[in-house]
Amino acid sequence: MTAQRPQLLLACSQMVHQSYLAPEDVERLNQFADLEWFPCEGGRIYDSNSDPAAAQALREWSGGVDGLIVCHGSPLIDGEMMDAAPQLRVIGELEGDRFASRIDLEAAWTRNIRTVDVTNGSSYPVSEWALGLILLSMRNAGAHFRRIISGQTSRSPEERSKMPGLLAGRRVGLIGCGHMGRRLIKLLRPFEVDIWVHDPYLPREMAEALGFLQTSLDNLLAQCDVIVCLVPLTPKTRGMLGERELSLIRPGAVFINVSRGAVVDSAALIARLKRGDIIAGLDVFDPEPIPPDSEIIHLSNVFLSPHVGAHTGQQYRPFFKLMVDELERFFHGHETYFDLTPRSQANRTGREPGGV
Repeated sequence: MTAQRPQLLLACSQMVHQSYLAPEDVERLNQFADLEWFPCEGGRIYDSNSDPAAAQALREWSGGVDGLIVCHGSPLIDGEMMDAAPQLRVIGELEGDRFASRIDLEAAWTRNIRTVDVTNGSSYPVSEWALGLILLSMRNAGAHFRRIISGQTSRSPEERSKMPGLLAGRRVGLIGCGHMGRRLIKLLRPFEVDIWVHDPYLPREMAEALGFLQTSLDNLLAQCDVIVCLVPLTPKTRGMLGERELSLIRPGAVFINVSRGAVVDSAALIARLKRGDIIAGLDVFDPEPIPPDSEIIHLSNVFLSPHVGAHTGQQYRPFFKLMVDELERFFHGHETYFDLTPRSQANRTGREPGGV
């Protein structure tokens, strides 16, 4: 160990340490930095640990660190904590469900400390499942599967006639185009689809760079063959798709939701689906888990999964791998990919994009 090697401290729970840190990623990090673990328990998945003793212990432990990594169990990294670590240059959140509740961002930005998070580790597998739900829904797989498990194992000409058909060459609309949407765009490219996006938080130049048309929500709902909901749940997006919006979806279209169930008015969605002229693929619903007596379970034009899009069955979750990538970029003098900025926080908290 030399004085030039970055000193890093990971503040997280036992669960995170066991299920996020794949040995190969730890070894990769050890090639350019020294990592210590500060074990801490408390708070919830989206909240910091409020135990003053834990905060004091972390302040004492972090005095000489160049970088802090936080996750479940960590106390809040506030201005006082940052001042106790005068060498601190970067703070990373492994998983905050997009809200960075364990970092005082304003305090970090004031001190010129880089802030990153890798919550997109869950976005990437969800984008794959979104593509899967699109393909399943284009063939109305929910109806065919319901027939088979009911004992009707032959093909149904009636259900076949309701299939929207091929994805290739269609117009796909993305409501929201963060990490999940941008990964989905890559996955959709082989199908040569026309991509429309509604996302008021995107820099204008991104549409030209990635090759999509940015448009209004009403245009997207009314004119796309496939509509994919990818927005985070914020005060601004809660219930954003209600009766009026869902009525704009044209017959024969497919509606996919892999974001959060509460973005859509559930009663309005059920009413729209009961008209029988659109197909839906839903990984999320409001409430969750879906009540056993909900009508949504029995609609033949719906394919359902129980909010599993982010889960892959792998032993280690992908967040730490992405964090090692970020730290490797940062400490080798390159720009980081996943910065927490005023713009990103406006999106995640539902503030107006023009106010950042």
